[in-house]
Amino acid sequence: MTATVDLLTNEETSALLGIKPNTLEIWRHRGKGPPFVKMGSAPQAPVRYLRSAVMDWLAQQSFASTSAYTAAARRADKPLVCQSA
Repeated sequence: MTATVDLLTNEETSALLGIKPNTLEIWRHRGKGPPFVKMGSAPQAPVRYLRSAVMDWLAQQSFASTSAYTAAARRADKPLVCQSA
C-alpha cells in the first residue's frame, strides 16, 4: 500500500484560500496562517502546504458568531506571563 501526500505550492494554497500569494508569504513570516513544510534547509528551498493541514486550519477559523470570534481573538492576544517561584 502506497501513501500519497497532497502537497500544495504557495500559489495553489493561496488560490484555495482565495487570497493573494503574497498574503500567504506575509502570514508565514508573521507566524500566522496554515502550517507549512520547508523542503530543505536552504533559504531558497521551496515551501509546500499539506492540503489536509490547510483544511484543518481553515476549519479552526470558523466561528458561529462575531462574539465567539472576539473571545477567541482576545485569548490569542494575551501575552504569556511567566511566574517565578
